[in-house]
Amino acid sequence: MKQRKVPLRKCIVTNEMMPKGDLIRIVRTPEGTVELDATGKKNGRGAYLTNSEDVFEAAKKRDSLSRHLQVNVSADDYERLIAERAKVKKR
Repeated sequence: MKQRKVPLRKCIVTNEMMPKGDLIRIVRTPEGTVELDATGKKNGRGAYLTNSEDVFEAAKKRDSLSRHLQVNVSADDYERLIAERAKVKKR
């Protein structure tokens, strides 16, 4: 039986290629809000981050999400995403 390919995505902070299930997707919805996408299937422009507090803090420091999602992400949005990240379990 043929083995399925594992989809790979790149973390926007570390630039590492990793299996899609090991990363967390942050999405800019069509309404312009920034949300954590636990399912990986929400509509909108997405960016992937490694599920690590250090990576989320680095993204906040560099303002990486604003650049990749092409929307202004405030410090409050980063804090909310960091808090939500802790609740998300690995798939």
